[in-house]
Parts: sequence; structure tokens; C-alpha cells
Amino acid sequence: MKTLISRSDIAEEMANFRFYHYEPSMPAAIIFIVLFALATILHIYQMVRLRTWFMFPFVVGGIFETVGYVGRALSASENPGPYDKIPYIIQSLLLLVAPLFFAASIYMELGRIVIMVDGDRKLFIRRRWLTRTFVIGDVGTFLIQATGSSMLASKDADKVNMGKYLVIGSLFLQIAFFGLFVVAATIFHIRMALAPTPLARQRPWIKHMIGLYVVSVLILVRSVVRCVEFIQGYDGYIMTHEIFLYGFDAVVMFFAVVTMNVVHPGDVAFHIRKTVAGGEKADYREVALEDTVV
Repeated sequence: MKTLISRSDIAEEMANFRFYHYEPSMPAAIIFIVLFALATILHIYQMVRLRTWFMFPFVVGGIFETVGYVGRALSASENPGPYDKIPYIIQSLLLLVAPLFFAASIYMELGRIVIMVDGDRKLFIRRRWLTRTFVIGDVGTFLIQATGSSMLASKDADKVNMGKYLVIGSLFLQIAFFGLFVVAATIFHIRMALAPTPLARQRPWIKHMIGLYVVSVLILVRSVVRCVEFIQGYDGYIMTHEIFLYGFDAVVMFFAVVTMNVVHPGDVAFHIRKTVAGGEKADYREVALEDTVV
């Protein structure tokens, strides 16, 4: 497995650089354009209809996935090459950062599940800090990842080397944050299951926790594979075989998107609004209003 320790290694890799080591598949790109477009349109409808505005980042992630595969389709239309730089950058950048937007909504969903069941005491840190910490980490990871991705398109070996370091570092950071998030969610789940609150006995919080776990694991799997891909480099086994992109990114992320279609947090937002309307927990009003603005 290649490492990023030598400028000469990067220079050699740049000398052999090609946008693709294969001819991008047009049928595969079209299939996932359609699949992500349909799932994202459904998410937009669900977000508006159920007033779950905290799902907006998730919708943005779905749009990025769709446009990313449009970029791959444009590249496939140029087979067998030479390939234009713009479609390559579009698919490379958008497919890399899209899961960060999925993560942002997942982080916010956990905070709202806690509100729905009045479970603040089951968290090991304050709910406000829980959401803010992970969302801020997500934003920071996005900025690092976007910066690194833009540098990968440079013809300068030093910039490409730095870009790889940034992308790999951001992927490790993403894995670390998501791992910590899963731990936080699991601790909350166990504590709530052992000593449920009155609202937890009445409301469907478990199915939403399961959906949250499924999406989290899918994003973790995808991030690990992506991390190995960039460590191996442009001539590594993963990057030179298109099947890995579709098998461990496209398929995995599509299942994540559909999971949230099926287990959509619309009823979480509904129960929070119901709680606020009933005056049961006035201190939750500020968060609940985010889901009632038209």
C-alpha cells in the first residue's frame, strides 16, 4: 500500500496520472442519477410536507450525489478519452463530500429524538453541546475535505501531496466523529431502554434510533473504503477499479438515503410540536420552532 512520504513518489504518480484508469460506465451512472434523483425528490416532498427543516442538509447531500453521477455520465460520454477536467472535478468533489451533509442531519435528528422522549438526563453530555459539537465537527471536516479535493486537480506535485493529506485526514476525522456519535447514541439508547421516560413509553423512538444506526454504519463503511482508496493513491487497486466506487459508495449511500425515506423523522418533528403546543416542555420551544417555520 502506498504512503504519502515522498515528493518523488507523488511526482512519479503525477507523471502517470490519468483522470480514469478505466472507461467510466454510462449505464451505471444513469442508473444512480435516476435512483438518487427520485429518492431526493421524495426527501424534498417529505421535508416540506412534514416540516422537518433539519433534513435540509440531507436533501443537499442527495442533490450532490445526483449531480456527481451526472458528472460521471458526462465523462462516460467522452469514452475512450481524452476526458474533460470539469466533469471529473464535479464527480470527484461532490461524491466525496455528499455524506457530510447526510451526517449533519443525522446529528440533528438524535437531538430531536432526545427532545421527543424528554431524554436529556440519559445523555452523557448536554443535548445542546451534543448537537453543536458534531455539527461543528462536520462543517470543519467539510471545509478540509473540499480544500483537499480542489488541490487534487492541480498539476503541482506539492499541492497534490498536500491535497491527499487533507482528504485522508478529513476522512479519518469523519470516521472519528461518527464513531463517537454512535457511542453517544448507544449510551442514550441503553439508558433509555433500561429506565424509559413516560414519553418514551408512548412514542416511536426506537425505530428512529435503528434508522440512525443503519445510516451511521453505512457512512462509516463508505468512509473507511474511501480512506484506504486515497492512501493507496491514483494507481492503487481501489481507484483503478470502478466497481469499488459503485459497490462501496453509490450503493451504500443510496441505501442510506432510502433508509431515511422509509424511517423519516417526520413523526419526531410532529411529536415535538405536539409537546410544545401542549405546554409540556416550554424549554424545548426554541428547537421546536425550527420545524414549524413555513
